[in-house]
Amino acid sequence: MLVNASEMLKKAVAGHYAVGQFNINNLEWTKSILLTAEEMKAPVILGVSEGAGKYMTGFTTVAAMVKAMDKSLGITVPVALHLDHGTYDGAKACVAAGFTSIMFDGSHYPIDENVAKTTELVKLAHDNGLSIEAEVGAIGGEEDGVIGAGEVADADECKRIADLGIDFLAAGIGNIHGVYPANWKGLDFDALARIKEKIGELPLVLHGGTGIPADMIKTAISLGVAKINVNTECQLSFAAATRTYIEAGKDREGKGFDPRKFLAPGAKAIQDTVREKIELFGSANKA
Repeated sequence: MLVNASEMLKKAVAGHYAVGQFNINNLEWTKSILLTAEEMKAPVILGVSEGAGKYMTGFTTVAAMVKAMDKSLGITVPVALHLDHGTYDGAKACVAAGFTSIMFDGSHYPIDENVAKTTELVKLAHDNGLSIEAEVGAIGGEEDGVIGAGEVADADECKRIADLGIDFLAAGIGNIHGVYPANWKGLDFDALARIKEKIGELPLVLHGGTGIPADMIKTAISLGVAKINVNTECQLSFAAATRTYIEAGKDREGKGFDPRKFLAPGAKAIQDTVREKIELFGSANKA
């Protein structure tokens, strides 16, 4: 049975670790992430962008697949199905589709409009038993068509959004989506500390978890980050393993093309990536 993410993140704040959100794009990715979380007895959040949801033929299909797979695999750890960087309409659609958690990314709106839309979606989510994440200060880079300049969130604006009753907050602190450039300045921990002082015990979210040095990850967790999103690293590991498989001519072995064999190396690579991140985030054996 899937759960919303509220309780698992409250426990993460109290226990000084972070829960990993790993984005899913198909059946193989979902299965790999669920099996690894179960193996490590770690709570996990399955993130779904609007683009990925469309690719998988809609949010209703995604919810049905995840719920059925969670049951058929005998998963016992807490699993949340979460909309990642959702629009106003996308968030509503995921509530109707059976997701257990949503993110409304209103960071590109003026703060008053972000507040108004977030207020409405907090009520909708909570009335239906979902957790809700909001964002202040756009995350840098591009992910699935969502582009941000890497702003540092204003602490007072973070408090305004936090006071609406959201369950966790994504606040830009210099983090970006995708691969970090060589001249990246790193995370702004002074800004993170100011935000934390304003919002209290509300769990914080760090987007763009791929490529952030381990020491920065640990410092962010110590300052209240309880959820860390990983997508690009899974994409890169999946692509590299698949490329190696093809270049070795493995796809031409046996009788014809078998997609199950073709996708297996990439699926294993994702398991390895998720395992490494769960260990880094300190969420193993926290289910």
